[in-house]
Amino acid sequence: MNKGVEVRYFAAARAVAGVDAATFDSASLDSIISLACSDNPELAKVLSQCSFLLDSIVVHDLSITVNDGSVIDVLPKFAGG
Repeated sequence: MNKGVEVRYFAAARAVAGVDAATFDSASLDSIISLACSDNPELAKVLSQCSFLLDSIVVHDLSITVNDGSVIDVLPKFAGG
């Protein structure tokens, strides 16, 4: 059985976080984001402009509860052509 919530960082978020992924206890998405940024103000700046996928589904409501075994993907804005 999976324990915790995996947060996977991509592109600029990964660069600022300094890790590819981190694990947090089950909580609301906004609480998990706050915990992730608690020791890294630069990460807070980047995450404020990111999109979040919860188990591959876009999330707009950051108050949603994220359960153990779930995966959050943190996606910064991308430039495309």
